[in-house]
Amino acid sequence: MEQKIRRDRNMGSNLRRLRDQYGISQEKLCAELQRRGCDIGRTAYAKYESGELNIKASVIIELRKFYNCSYDEFFAGLDE
Repeated sequence: MEQKIRRDRNMGSNLRRLRDQYGISQEKLCAELQRRGCDIGRTAYAKYESGELNIKASVIIELRKFYNCSYDEFFAGLDE
């Protein structure tokens, strides 16, 4: 179970890094995701970044399109 928590934290770090690189707030990102059909609020997204909540695959798909990046960006460091 300890390994699962570590992996979630790494995923959150990757989500935050991508968002910071793009220079967008959680609120604006969530508004864009909602416009794209993802039912996500800022509170839930904040939990993704903090590792408190596992991210849905549908959200990762939309984030990849939004950031125009590879899926590898989301999973970097998870296998270490």
